[in-house]
Amino acid sequence: MDDGIHGVTLREAGLQIFRAALRAGDVGPLARGALQSVDLSRPRRILVVGAGKASGTMAHALEEILGDRITAGLVVVKDGHTAPIKKIKLVEAGHPIPDERGLRAANEILTLVRSAEADDLVIVLISGGGSALTPCPAPPITLEEKQVMTRLLLEAGANINQLNAVRKHCSLSKGGRLAQAAAAPASVLSLILSDVIGDPLDVIASGPTAPDQTTFGDALAILDRFALRAKVPRAVLEHLERGARGEIPETPKAGDPLFRRVQNRIIGDNALVVEAALWTAESLGFHAHLLTRSLEGEARQVAKQLVNRALEVQTSGKPVAPPACLIAGGETTVTVRGKGLGGRCQEFALAAALALEGMEDVLVLAAGTDGSDGPTDAAGALADGETVAQGRRQNLDARAFLESNDSYRFFSALGNLITTGPTNTNLLDLHLLLVGPLPSK
Repeated sequence: MDDGIHGVTLREAGLQIFRAALRAGDVGPLARGALQSVDLSRPRRILVVGAGKASGTMAHALEEILGDRITAGLVVVKDGHTAPIKKIKLVEAGHPIPDERGLRAANEILTLVRSAEADDLVIVLISGGGSALTPCPAPPITLEEKQVMTRLLLEAGANINQLNAVRKHCSLSKGGRLAQAAAAPASVLSLILSDVIGDPLDVIASGPTAPDQTTFGDALAILDRFALRAKVPRAVLEHLERGARGEIPETPKAGDPLFRRVQNRIIGDNALVVEAALWTAESLGFHAHLLTRSLEGEARQVAKQLVNRALEVQTSGKPVAPPACLIAGGETTVTVRGKGLGGRCQEFALAAALALEGMEDVLVLAAGTDGSDGPTDAAGALADGETVAQGRRQNLDARAFLESNDSYRFFSALGNLITTGPTNTNLLDLHLLLVGPLPSK
């Protein structure tokens, strides 16, 4: 494609916009800003715990600010999402399927917060991925049984709200129970990066320090919705059924006195990356338009809907005229039926490629702000009207790859993966539709 706006192609512009969005989610400044209004001179001890893909970077920022004021701490990150910290112990663990490393770390975190006393402050660093990274199954549920449960829900296409509603009710630390362990009698301050649409405190990383809005009954209803009641391990089902009968205490709810000693602060969310994307697109000469910050649904279906919006731009100039950049933040889901490799953003891009086949001057970019899309090393992928034909020239049938949920291998062969490595932030996914034609220089 010839050089367009400011001498860049649609592909180059899309990548520039995505990189600018990632910079806006830089965790360090967000954590430092959140601590400016906190009186840190009063606590006798400061304990730092956390979990999530960005918790290592958040811990690094706290060490820069608090230094030796930190007594002890432990954070759990996804493999590769490390940061240089000294006072706070960092553990890598499995995600999205929990593992033994996460189990040991979760138990260590519980032990540490239970040691907190009345004049101590427990700072909890929460970001997306924290739920899987700190499995703490309620006995008699085992780690293996929780792994099976998690995998079944993911493959069925459960969204993060549904997945975490079930996980909270099979855990000793989620759904406000971490705060319950610490806030009698210590004070708790949670600094939270939101990777969930609408920023619900009880869903982000399964809300370890937030009042829980869901119940055991809700968890069972979710299993029923996905026809999983007969498939989940017996210990999981029996635990949820006992809870629904009132034989196991519910997770702490709003109004519980323990939350008087708990502050939950969201320090960053998807609005940061979306606003940066809008500004950058405008600065590159595009007419930028925000479609939504609440994008959800089955990835391949949502992709078709967004491609139709791009077609409207070309044919009617609505909602904005070309050159246009339509932006959507959120998180889609994938119902896994094949045995391929990929993630929701790559599946979105592959479905978009099929819908775009033969169209000119349209580019789709879909990528996760955490740098990892599903169980792959890619953040997402790029697609345009030539993508399907490029695959065909390499004897790759795009539709067959989509049906087998094998988007990663398709885009890898074409060189259209977006690979950032761990970004050390996690603020949902970004979807861009760039529509030309672009004016020449």
